[in-house]
Amino acid sequence: MNLTLRVWRQKGPHDKGRMVSYRVPDATPDMSFLELLDTVNERLILDGEEPIAFDHDCREGICGACGMVINGVAHGPQKATTACQLHLRQFNDGDTIDVEPWRARAFPVVKDLVVDRGAFDRIIQAGGFISAPTGSAPDAHATPVPKADADTAFESAACIGCGACVAACPNGSAMLFTAAKISHLGHLPQGQPERSTRVLTMIKAHDAEGFGGCTNTGECTAVCPKGIPLSAIADLNRDFRKAARSS
Repeated sequence: MNLTLRVWRQKGPHDKGRMVSYRVPDATPDMSFLELLDTVNERLILDGEEPIAFDHDCREGICGACGMVINGVAHGPQKATTACQLHLRQFNDGDTIDVEPWRARAFPVVKDLVVDRGAFDRIIQAGGFISAPTGSAPDAHATPVPKADADTAFESAACIGCGACVAACPNGSAMLFTAAKISHLGHLPQGQPERSTRVLTMIKAHDAEGFGGCTNTGECTAVCPKGIPLSAIADLNRDFRKAARSS
């Protein structure tokens, strides 16, 4: 495959960025997108140039590190797929592919395709925990959980915190991420003691980080690699109204 990559290059947070083109004449359909970037970087290093900076870790769609916008779509054209799981068979020979970082005020660019997603960590720190007594862990079957609640909790817990929802949202909102973290604990008995304080503190942290408000456009769920549903935001809104009335 003969491909042309147009990649966002930016030396640092305060530097002006630009799109730079790179030709890849020997790509193969079985390459992952990150392997394509690896190929470009190997040539840049051999030529004595600065390689493209991008986040990656597991390369198995688990860690959520490989966030990037590919041809205007967070994680690329294949649904329910992270950038590291995206293969070049999704593109055509001769294509020009644009690669950019997440674009959101709360995700400042560190370098090239790398953004600072520390805002997500601070939202979790604000309330993404449960009370746990000291001592040995209880048996797994000691607290019965209805199947429907367990399924809903697991669905939300699948969130990997990649930030695609923020990148796709026209408002730059992280409400789907926040809702997933609130919903998966809110549907379990272990999460009930902090249920009201959790939603209030995490929403407060969300807004303080500079994320936009949710207007339910649904772009977030369309690009979420784990398919977190829009109903998670409905759960968040329900808990928030109830907690706000009783606070």
